[in-house]
Amino acid sequence: MCHSWKNTVFSFSIFVTSIDLMGRKYTITNQDECYFVTFTVVNWVDLFTRDSYKDIFVDSVRYCQKEKGLLVHAWVMMTNHIHLILSTTGKRRLQDIIRDLKSYTSRNMRLEIEVCRYESRKKWMLYMFEWNGRNNPNNRDFQLWVQDNHPILLANEAMLLQRLHYIHNNPVEAGFVVDPAHWKWGSAYDYATRKPGIIELALLF
Repeated sequence: MCHSWKNTVFSFSIFVTSIDLMGRKYTITNQDECYFVTFTVVNWVDLFTRDSYKDIFVDSVRYCQKEKGLLVHAWVMMTNHIHLILSTTGKRRLQDIIRDLKSYTSRNMRLEIEVCRYESRKKWMLYMFEWNGRNNPNNRDFQLWVQDNHPILLANEAMLLQRLHYIHNNPVEAGFVVDPAHWKWGSAYDYATRKPGIIELALLF
């Protein structure tokens, strides 16, 4: 019995340690490096099927670039999530910029959903976001984004290239386009043509 109890405690301590290590692994610790991050809509709701919602996110990124020192190296917007490679000029901490970006876009997308006359999914989407907000102690009554951004440090050129390729091929894998550069809501066009796309980039290569 005592042996079983000790095994249980030992197993639990390993479990807690694993969680702690995972928490450390997926945090932004170096402000001089690039990070791969993902913004995911709760319950994988296909929010980004209307340009008005997409424009809110793009305009918010532009504001963070201009006012907060955000550097965008690559990005792609899918229907229910957004992948980005980000860093900062040092004006603000990257995790603080991300927090503000998600907070602002959440509030403004909520307003857009509420006033959009053409949104046939309005009641359903608001219910999903409000339900998630009520059931998350970190929110009050509304949650649009999954809380974790899963930041991954891209410490070398191989990692940067792998994530860049992954980001740009998301629309191809989803069957939206054949050529990554044909996807409007991402940075593949910028890299393929060396011409500016929707969001100003700090090109990696």
